[in-house]
Amino acid sequence: MRGSIGILNLLSLYGDLEYRRRMTAPGKDGVSPDIRARIIAVAAELVAEGGTAAATTRAIAKAAHLQPPAIYRLFGDKRRLLDAVAEAVLTAFVISKADRTCDPDPVADLASGWETYIAFGLAHPDVFAILHAPGAASPAMVAGLDVLRARVSRVARAGRLRVSVEQATELLHATGVGVVLSLLSEAPGEPKGLSDVARKAVFAAILTEPAVDKGNTENAAPAALASGLRASLIDLTTLSAGERGLMDELLKRIADDK
Repeated sequence: MRGSIGILNLLSLYGDLEYRRRMTAPGKDGVSPDIRARIIAVAAELVAEGGTAAATTRAIAKAAHLQPPAIYRLFGDKRRLLDAVAEAVLTAFVISKADRTCDPDPVADLASGWETYIAFGLAHPDVFAILHAPGAASPAMVAGLDVLRARVSRVARAGRLRVSVEQATELLHATGVGVVLSLLSEAPGEPKGLSDVARKAVFAAILTEPAVDKGNTENAAPAALASGLRASLIDLTTLSAGERGLMDELLKRIADDK
C-alpha cells in the first residue's frame, strides 16, 4: 500500500475542519455531506493503494456502497472527484503545517517546512501529481502558499532575507515542486541528496549571513533591511493605509534590486 496510512490520517484531520463543511455542503440535489465525504475517503484509499488507475468509478461505487450514477451526479466526472480527493489531503496537510509549533529560529523553521513539504510529496505521489497537473489550482494550494509566505516573512523580520518576500516564496515553491517531481521520476541507484542540495542553493540565493551581533545592522545589506522593514509594515500604526502602500512599493523595489 503506497502511503495509505498517511492519507487516511490526513483525511481524519480533514473531517474535523470547517473547510470540509464548506466544501461538502449539500448541493441542489440535497445530498448529505456524509455521502460526499465517504466517497472522497474511499477514493483516497484506492488512490493510496494503487494509484489513480485503481480509483475507477465502479471500484469507488462498490467500496462506498453506492451506484456509479451517484458519483457522476455528485462530482460530474472522475477528474473532478480526484481533484476533490487531492484537495482534501492537501487541506489537512496545510492545516497540520499551520498548527505546528514554530522553531524560534525562523531560518531553521523554514528549513523544517521544506523537509515536511518534500516528504509530503514523496509520500503522496498521485495526490501531488493531481495537484500539479497543468492548469490545476485549488484553495488549499493558495492556503499552503500563505503558510510558506508567513514563514518567509518571519525570516525577513529577522533581517535574514536578501530579496523580497514574494520572490523568496515563489522561488522556494517552484524549486520544491521541481525537487519532488524529480525525485519521483528518478531511477533506482541515482545519486541521492537532491533535496538538500536544492534547499542549500535556494537558501544561498535568498538569505543573508547571520550577523555576529544581532543588534548591529551597520553592515546589513540594504535589501535585507528593506525586506525586514517591509514584513513589519502591518504593525506600523503611525502610517495611514496610503502611506503604508507607498512605503511597501518602495521597499519592495529595494529588496528586489540586484
